[in-house]
Amino acid sequence: MATIEKITGKTGITYRITVSGGFDTSGKRIRHRMNYKPEPGMTARQTEKAVQRAAADFERSIEQGFSLDNRQTFADYAAYVIDLKERTGTKHRTIAGYKGLLIRTNQAIGHMALQDIRAIHLNRFYQNLAETGIRATAARATAKPTFRDSLKEKKLSMAKVAQLAGVAESTVNAAGKGKTILKDRGTAIAQAAGIPFDDLFTTDEKNEPLSTTSILAYHRFIHIVLAQAEKEMLIPYNAADKATPPQKEKSEVGTFQTSELIAIRDAAAKEPVKWQTIIHLLMITGCRRGEIVGLKWEKVNWKDSSIRIDTTLLYTPERGVYESTTKTGAERTIKLPKETMDLLRQYRVWQLETRLANGDRWKETPYVFTGECGGSMAPDTLSGYLTRFEKKYNLPHIHAHKFRHSMASVLYFSGADPVSISKRLGHAQVSTTQNIYSHLIEQADTQSAERIADAVFRSAKRTG
Repeated sequence: MATIEKITGKTGITYRITVSGGFDTSGKRIRHRMNYKPEPGMTARQTEKAVQRAAADFERSIEQGFSLDNRQTFADYAAYVIDLKERTGTKHRTIAGYKGLLIRTNQAIGHMALQDIRAIHLNRFYQNLAETGIRATAARATAKPTFRDSLKEKKLSMAKVAQLAGVAESTVNAAGKGKTILKDRGTAIAQAAGIPFDDLFTTDEKNEPLSTTSILAYHRFIHIVLAQAEKEMLIPYNAADKATPPQKEKSEVGTFQTSELIAIRDAAAKEPVKWQTIIHLLMITGCRRGEIVGLKWEKVNWKDSSIRIDTTLLYTPERGVYESTTKTGAERTIKLPKETMDLLRQYRVWQLETRLANGDRWKETPYVFTGECGGSMAPDTLSGYLTRFEKKYNLPHIHAHKFRHSMASVLYFSGADPVSISKRLGHAQVSTTQNIYSHLIEQADTQSAERIADAVFRSAKRTG
């Protein structure tokens, strides 16, 4: 039977609930305790019912074997879960994402005991995230006119600063040209140069509320933490399961029209062979951005006209550019047409010539696509180039993933089966491909129905 003790303190009234749970090895009775604080504005009757309900829930949890410890806060336990995930093989970028989400989550519920967290607390947090002025992490930085001079005084080149900061050289060059960059990149550059941030940059804080996608990322993170607590029998249920996060509206994936792809192809033909080859591979393979810059020469099968996709290059501020497995961890082989293989051969000759021209400045690397003096290429470098490329030729907005969606679209409307498309895209399950491109499947099916009608029924009417 639970006992309830009313305690009046400086912060108001709380109730200490005690439940006996057997005896320890020395014969001493084991007592489990928790504190319950009523919600503000509750009447005496409501408070009494709420305390009795909390006591009953607590006693039931102890009987079922739960080891509730109301002294363990969400912040402490979340740090433990992140460390556990990291030690058991969760990818570094995912861990970095968790740590980023933890900062704001701790501000809202980090101080709360695990067992005290309810759906209403999470719903209030999600509501707060949707308010104007909450997007602190989206701040951007613009270099001051003295940016280049400040680096020269430190006898630092753009390439050296990029190397020390762990950011793409194109990011430093963009800053030097007065373009805005992410604030965390600016912070890394300032730290690497040994110059106060405010001496190098001005900041531009965005006041828009977080997107639904971002809010759902917080919800999923909280759910992961509480799911582990439920698994370890620290809480009787996962409060995130009972919360009401915003509903993400399903949007159709963006694709290029055939005429747009042709325009991009023709514009790419005017570019250096390195970028022409990259754009060609994005179009023909549907590979992710990191998979393209992570492609190695040893994975190019000249005899079989294919490439092996088994690595990707990623970036985080604390690690810089690093190699990882593909998004799903799976490997795949992608067949390439003769035109692509010919372009790869042409590019390889150009790269060898560039390597010889650079001499000792060249940094040896196994990757197909490199920086100006060798070494790996940061994923952001590719994105930055595509932005400049679209503006240079007045093309529709281009990002690497749009080529991926476009390839899937072309394959669906060409009659390729979902299994083959899924394999080429590198999805872990065919259902993933079908869910993402459901609207394309419907459109392709409608066209198939019309073709059948043309062949069977309409042709008969015309011949009749």
